Amino acid sequence: MLTSSDNNNELFLGIDGGGSKCKTIIMNKNNEVLGTGISGPGNPLHGFEQATNSITESAKLALEDAGLAHIELNELNAGVGLAGVNLPVLFDQMAAWKHPFKQMYLATDLLIACLGAHQGSDGAVIITGTGSCGFSCIDDEYSILGAHGFPHGDKGSGAWFGLQAAKNVLLSIDGLVEPTIMNDVLLNKLNCKDDTCLVEAIAGKKATYYAQLANLVFDAAEQGDKVALDIVNEGAEYINSMARSLKAKNPPRMSMIGGLTPRLKSWLAKEIQAELSEPLSAPEVGAVLFARQEYAKQVAKQQQSA
Repeated sequence: MLTSSDNNNELFLGIDGGGSKCKTIIMNKNNEVLGTGISGPGNPLHGFEQATNSITESAKLALEDAGLAHIELNELNAGVGLAGVNLPVLFDQMAAWKHPFKQMYLATDLLIACLGAHQGSDGAVIITGTGSCGFSCIDDEYSILGAHGFPHGDKGSGAWFGLQAAKNVLLSIDGLVEPTIMNDVLLNKLNCKDDTCLVEAIAGKKATYYAQLANLVFDAAEQGDKVALDIVNEGAEYINSMARSLKAKNPPRMSMIGGLTPRLKSWLAKEIQAELSEPLSAPEVGAVLFARQEYAKQVAKQQQSA
């Protein structure tokens, strides 16, 4: 077992903080995952304190899971990829955080997802989870599509699908769109008896809340419900457009990742499905790859100046 006196530069934390959860792994120099920790949301857009607490908690849980609870966080380097930090104000806020790690190498969740999906090589990713976005990394040039946040962006995401379900159920109850089997399903799920109760239940809720309603749209669409089919097809066509834009940049590989991917992928255009390759590794592995790259650059710079 490693002790705190060992050279812990061979151990790296990889942290993926999204809108629904924050996941941390600890990896050794042989790319073996020694432990995993999962905690609450890690997107600072929805709260700086919650994000930093989730990051710290998931890191501690990963150490505990690895049997390394005796090692302190300040002995370890961490690659931290977060949703929301594509916005400069949030990146600066997180970069200024008095974090508990030896070193924190901060990146967007998009970059670490891409690095993980293609094992550090060039490529593109479409992310469909609580939010949605597209990202490519080719010859060290980054390109982002979407990532504008909920509710004004994130079309085709879990949160977007859940919001469309709620909106269309309210319209259906009012008789403004045709009846949908989503009516009874959503009302029962939220323990509501009418539209007034439904509005009270969903008012002011965050993206993570709406994302939990996404599956009922796909369930209804698979039963042939027209309202649900229209929602799914609209969301899928947005992802199709994103994929075509990314493909125009000629990435060597393109992958689709995120919690909604298993439900949404089959609704995409056939030619888009054919372009998608399975991700090679998870985003948290990409966070470790990123941290190792940045650490190596840092060491090389110190050696040059010595």
